Amino acid sequence: MDNAGMNDAGTDDAGVRDAGMGHAGTAGTPEPRPNGRVARKTVLRAALAATAAIPVALAGGPALARTLTTTGTAVPLTPPCDDGDHPTPEQIEGPYFKPDSPQRTSLLEPGLPGTRLTLTGYVFGRACLPVTGALLDFWQADTNGAYDNTGFRLRGHQYTDSRGSFALTTIVPGLYPGRTRHIHVKVQAPGRPVLTTQLYFPNEPRNNTDSLYDARLLMTVRDGNGGREAAFDFVLDVPQEPGPGPTPTGTPPSDGTWAAGTAYRAGDRVTYAGRGYVCLQAHTAQPGWEPPSVPALWRAA
Repeated sequence: MDNAGMNDAGTDDAGVRDAGMGHAGTAGTPEPRPNGRVARKTVLRAALAATAAIPVALAGGPALARTLTTTGTAVPLTPPCDDGDHPTPEQIEGPYFKPDSPQRTSLLEPGLPGTRLTLTGYVFGRACLPVTGALLDFWQADTNGAYDNTGFRLRGHQYTDSRGSFALTTIVPGLYPGRTRHIHVKVQAPGRPVLTTQLYFPNEPRNNTDSLYDARLLMTVRDGNGGREAAFDFVLDVPQEPGPGPTPTGTPPSDGTWAAGTAYRAGDRVTYAGRGYVCLQAHTAQPGWEPPSVPALWRAA
């Protein structure tokens, strides 16, 4: 159970520090499936990032959740979403949830102490397709480990955009007896049941002693320009049918120029902006999936 109002020796430096304009990574290397194929979610995430509108808090580009560690090496997805795998695990709500939080993407307020944290990611369904208009309601402790039970400090909700992405600006929560660092969240696809869970920070000593801690709920977290940047993808238990995508136009253009609506096969070669590329995975090209923008689909030849 959560306990509020307790200070802890491990709390963050006072003063909200600006996280700057960095982002949490790019999709550079496709994630292999056990059968050697590239995971469909890898392609989706790369395409979503290539076409997504850039949040104000991440003017340098959208984050790809669970793509990079602090050392820049690839890590497994948490949780995986490869055509029907398990959804994000549930966790207890705790005693400090309050309904009717304000709709906002930033929980920062003037004079709020703490280390600035930017959390980004996507909400997917069981077929690894983005969920548009999903509700995410966040609440957390302040840098001293206290929850605001009278107002709505460090509480707020938002909705995913047309590509299933979200971005939250907040602070790193403080510690208090019995718990490791965590952020509470409720996620709900339109007309579907609510997922209540908690997100955790890697490399926290108390992860080993917190009975509620679940490694499947670890965010990817790294330092970035005076603050911290985190990423996490939610997978909801929402049935989906893989969409067909745009209607293919048939064979690629005779001159080999990349064209939206064309069905490409692995190994096909195209040119785009005067440079050659080879297709890594069969797909139907869409606007925004141009070879330089989606390295999970194309490699420079």
